[in-house]
Amino acid sequence: MAVTVVGIGGSVRADSQSERALHAVLAGARDGGAKVHAVTGDELVMPFFDTAVTERTFNARELVRALREADGVVLASPGYHGTVSGLVKNALDYAEDLREDERPYLQGRAVGCVGIAYGWQATVTTLQALRSVAHALRGWPTPLGAAVNSAETRLGPGGECSDTKVAATLHTIGRQVTDFALGH
Repeated sequence: MAVTVVGIGGSVRADSQSERALHAVLAGARDGGAKVHAVTGDELVMPFFDTAVTERTFNARELVRALREADGVVLASPGYHGTVSGLVKNALDYAEDLREDERPYLQGRAVGCVGIAYGWQATVTTLQALRSVAHALRGWPTPLGAAVNSAETRLGPGGECSDTKVAATLHTIGRQVTDFALGH
């Protein structure tokens, strides 16, 4: 049984540390047998979510389609001023378009969460915020989440990591999302 894991995250700056962390988690999901799809950078640029506006941009329609088809989700956000970036939060607000689906929001799906910032305080509070949003969207945050302090840990372009413990954590999150989706 093939499963699809959708990763959402990064910043408008291509190949950011948060996007690299997302790719590291998705590599773990792929190693677990999942088909992965990343929604990052420019793909996250959308108008502010407004329930009164029913027209959707191409990016918004593609994001909602990807979430609708997802068996698992990975969220990776930079920590801006102690919480999830506006870019990532706005993208997650579009999950409201799933409210009438048979599986509303992220119901029944594992959600891997990664907060990454330059310093521990914003890193940890961003991870907590992502887990709270996953709960609010009826998702199941994986038992393991990651708080990555980019002042201490650097990720390379393919998601390779200078810290073996952080690399293992990111990989494990991807495997947990996939294992949950596969019913293991």
